[in-house]
Amino acid sequence: MPSWVIDRYGRNDVLRFTRDMVFPIIHFPNEVIIKVHAASLNPIDLSMRSGYGATALNMKRDPLKLKSADAEFPLTLGRDVSGVVMECGLSVSYFKPGDEVWAAIPPWKQGTLSEFVVASGNEVSFKPKCLSHTEAASLPYVGLTAWSAVNQVGGLNRSNCSGKRVLILGASGGVGTFAVQLVKAWGAHVTAVCSHDASTLMKKLGADDVIDYKSGNLEEQLKTLPLFDFILDNVGGSTEKWALDLLKKWSGATYVTLVTPFLINMDKLGVADGMLQTGVTVGSKTVKIQPVIDQVFSFSEVPKAFLKLEGGHARGKTVIDVISKK
Repeated sequence: MPSWVIDRYGRNDVLRFTRDMVFPIIHFPNEVIIKVHAASLNPIDLSMRSGYGATALNMKRDPLKLKSADAEFPLTLGRDVSGVVMECGLSVSYFKPGDEVWAAIPPWKQGTLSEFVVASGNEVSFKPKCLSHTEAASLPYVGLTAWSAVNQVGGLNRSNCSGKRVLILGASGGVGTFAVQLVKAWGAHVTAVCSHDASTLMKKLGADDVIDYKSGNLEEQLKTLPLFDFILDNVGGSTEKWALDLLKKWSGATYVTLVTPFLINMDKLGVADGMLQTGVTVGSKTVKIQPVIDQVFSFSEVPKAFLKLEGGHARGKTVIDVISKK
C-alpha cells in the first residue's frame, strides 16, 4: 500500500514515498484497520523523524528485544487519523466496517501517513458527524495532549475552572488553539501569548487577553498582570526559567511544559493510552471545539507539510488529505 516512510533518522530528506509498504494486519482481537482519509502532523512527528526518543520507543515496540537492531524501519510517521473502519478484530463490538472514526495512534506504532493503519479499539472513537475528515484529523492528538495537561496534570475541569486565570504560551499552534477553547468553555480567564498576526484568531477562539511576544520583553509584560492558576507552555526554552514566578503562591497552581522531554511527558500523561474514551470525545459532546487548520496538503506533498511544520509560526494544524488522488 502507498505510505510515507523513513529508513533512517534525520532531516526532511529521509522521507520516502513507497507503494510497497506492508498492509497492516490485525494481531490482537481488540484492533481495527482504518482506511485513512486524512492525517495531520504534530511536533512529535518532527522529533521522531529526527530520532528523538528512538531508544524509549524501541523498548516499547520490542520489549524483549526479539528483533534485529533496525527493526523499527521502514517507519511510518503521523499520529492523527480520520477515516473509515475496514476490518475489526474478534472482540471489537463498538465498531463495524464502514463506521467513520478518528484516532490518535501511539508513537510506538506504525503511523497514519499511509493508506491504511491499524489501531486498538481504545485509541479509536466515532468521528463527530459535524466535522469533515480533514477537520477531524486535526484534533485527536492535540486534543488529548491539551486535555491531559489541563485536566490530568493541572487538575482543572468543568466544575472548578470558572474564574481561574490561565496562561497559554505558544497559543496559536495545534495544542494551544485547542487548550484556549477548552479552558474558555470551562469558564476560565485566558491569557494567550502568540505573535501579533495570530491575535485576531485568539480573540475569535475566546482568549480574554492576547499578548504579542515580539512587542517587547515578554517576561516583563506578563509580570504586570495578576498571577495565574495554571500555565501551559508550548514553547519551552527560556520561558521555563521564569514562568514559575507568574503562578499564584501556595494555591496548588500548576505549570506544565509540553516541550522538553516530550516523550517522557507523554508517557506520564498517558496521552496515547486510549484517553479518547475518557469523555474526551471533544468535538461532539462535552465541549464544542472548532478545528483550527493552518494548511491542507495532498498526500503527495507530505515533505512540504513537514517543512511547513518545521518553519514554526503555525496557526493551528497542518493536515494531509490522504484520500484525494492529487
